[in-house]
Amino acid sequence: MQNPGAASLALFTREIWANPRAMGAACPSAPLLASRMASHVPLDRDGLVLELGGGTGAVTAALLKHGAPPWKLVVIERSPTLAHHLRQRFPQLRIIQGDAAQLAQLLDDDRSRGVGSIVSSLPLRSLHPTTTRAIAEQFETLLPPGGLLIQYTYDLRGVPLRLLPHFRRRSSRIVWGNLPPARVEVFERE
Repeated sequence: MQNPGAASLALFTREIWANPRAMGAACPSAPLLASRMASHVPLDRDGLVLELGGGTGAVTAALLKHGAPPWKLVVIERSPTLAHHLRQRFPQLRIIQGDAAQLAQLLDDDRSRGVGSIVSSLPLRSLHPTTTRAIAEQFETLLPPGGLLIQYTYDLRGVPLRLLPHFRRRSSRIVWGNLPPARVEVFERE
């Protein structure tokens, strides 16, 4: 039987070779980074927890371990191969294969439940600016005042995303135990 971590790494490697710009990372998220992101999700808040860019499932697993109820967690993954992998790994979750730039349309059936938090592994700083703007508009459309956006970046300088004018940064911390080190930023919708 193959080691699940090795299988995830092999899958990640195939995907990065197929589309490196969309993956935005050289390695899957380390458990410490995934756990740090998940720790910012308030469990007592109404609404869905959306995970964007589910990849091989490191952050998904951390969100479940943190206590996010499976019925509240929706994972969006653009890659058909990775979405299939996530459905196999997490059959109890709703996994949607699609582009976060059309998030409101992808969530059409779930929009009445509202969104409380968005946990994003999307490479917002390396995507085309038009795509990044479209995704940021989805964040503004879906998150109510007080809703949280948890995002990580490999830009360690701490310069906040300028595309989020209606969000204020609540925290920003570097996770040195990730390869490469990453900064976890938490933004609150005003």
